[in-house]
Amino acid sequence: MASNKQEAARPLVILTGPTAVGKTALSIALAKAIDGEIVSADSMQVYRHMDIGSAKITEAEMAGVPHHLIDVLEPTEAFNVVIFQKLAKEAMAGIYERRRIPILVGGTGFYIQAVLYDIDFTENDEDTSLREELEAFAAREGAEALYARLKAVDPASCESIHAHNVKRVIRALEFYEKTGQPISAHNEAQRQNASPYRFAYFVLNDRREEIYQRIDLRVEQMLAAGLVDEVRRLKEMGCTKDMVSMQGLGYKEILRYLEGELTPEEAVYLIKRDTRHFAKRQLTWFRREKDVIWLNKQEIDQNGQDTLSVMQEILHEKAIIL
Repeated sequence: MASNKQEAARPLVILTGPTAVGKTALSIALAKAIDGEIVSADSMQVYRHMDIGSAKITEAEMAGVPHHLIDVLEPTEAFNVVIFQKLAKEAMAGIYERRRIPILVGGTGFYIQAVLYDIDFTENDEDTSLREELEAFAAREGAEALYARLKAVDPASCESIHAHNVKRVIRALEFYEKTGQPISAHNEAQRQNASPYRFAYFVLNDRREEIYQRIDLRVEQMLAAGLVDEVRRLKEMGCTKDMVSMQGLGYKEILRYLEGELTPEEAVYLIKRDTRHFAKRQLTWFRREKDVIWLNKQEIDQNGQDTLSVMQEILHEKAIIL
């Protein structure tokens, strides 16, 4: 039975999982079923003009369900977990005022964790001189050299941060240099916090082969829809490879093709390969998280159940919906 404290806590539903697993369609059905609004936990859909490569949900796909944190920044602007947490909490405050349920949807586990456990990132965040120094080092020496610096002081973080995710490598190094503590240890301690929400943390999953096939198909669809032209327009707008926005999968590879570093075939191969690797890292992250509810599509199908119905049953059990 839920305690009075749990009953007083505000409801929050999380729907995450690896890229291309089918979160978008399920999130719309869920939002309609429980009178929810969607808060995007995606590090790329936040950017305007970046629609194809981010697999951004269209207005037609939204089917009238309100979405937040989509198309709120220009590609020239930086985006990180601190900014995400602030914007997400602001959006959620409005959703609660409308007496609706926020549904946090996306595949960026670190962003989800930041909101769910209200992780404190304010410490030492105002002085940006070290960040600028690390950015300059990365531009001069390359992403791998920067990653080697992180591996030397915080190998645990390297298990969940890719070498080419320069912004997160810098964030981890910056935290270590300023506090003397690995950010992995800090995040682990913060993760032990009790969540201020009455929540259900769903992770949608499928057979690996199915996910990989959908990734390959999605990449082909993005190319057919005009991904190269989209990146070309961003390049003409002044977007460069050192910008946070252009570090996204699909964007950095096509930019390298446009700059003559890769053939079209090499670019497509790298997008597919690295997206598969990304999906694998996402699953590794979610397996380490506590309190997750796995929605394995093949098991649900085999039991003759419907994923949405399973989710609704759990939300009733947790008193998130009545």
